[in-house]
Amino acid sequence: MANDRKLILVGHVAGGFGVKGEVRITAYTADPLALTDYGPLLRADGSHGLTLTQARATKDGVVGRAKEIATKEEADALRNLKLYVPRDAFPAPEEDEFYLADLIGVEARDPAGVVLGTVKAVQNFGADDMLEIAPAAGGPTWYLPFTREAVPELHLADGWVLAVRPEEVGEREPD
Repeated sequence: MANDRKLILVGHVAGGFGVKGEVRITAYTADPLALTDYGPLLRADGSHGLTLTQARATKDGVVGRAKEIATKEEADALRNLKLYVPRDAFPAPEEDEFYLADLIGVEARDPAGVVLGTVKAVQNFGADDMLEIAPAAGGPTWYLPFTREAVPELHLADGWVLAVRPEEVGEREPD
């Protein structure tokens, strides 16, 4: 199914729960029960994934029933299935707010206005968020800390952010 809508990753199937066909879903949303508000959860290609009919919150997500799952084995077979919702299912952000997903695809420009590349992804390796930049000239991606110092201006409506690359740490001069 071709799908041009922007999809947002909201969780993944962690496996079956119990023997009655319930499914465990690790949620990436602030409120795990919000997964029940979005309607059908989609696969990465935009096709139908799961429809939660009941859910209860757990420490890291939800446990519940889905129309597509009747047994523990069916739930286990879907383990690691990533679940998405269309970006337009989320409410519009307040003024001066945005969703991290809205950064994907915007240009990263240096202070002189030169396009350094495009934001490919927003990663978090355990500390702060990092923008993964695909260079305009090609080659391997690089990371820019998503801090006020490194990204002091966001012009999302115009499709770009100001990117100030950190000074490279050089070798220390001997004393």
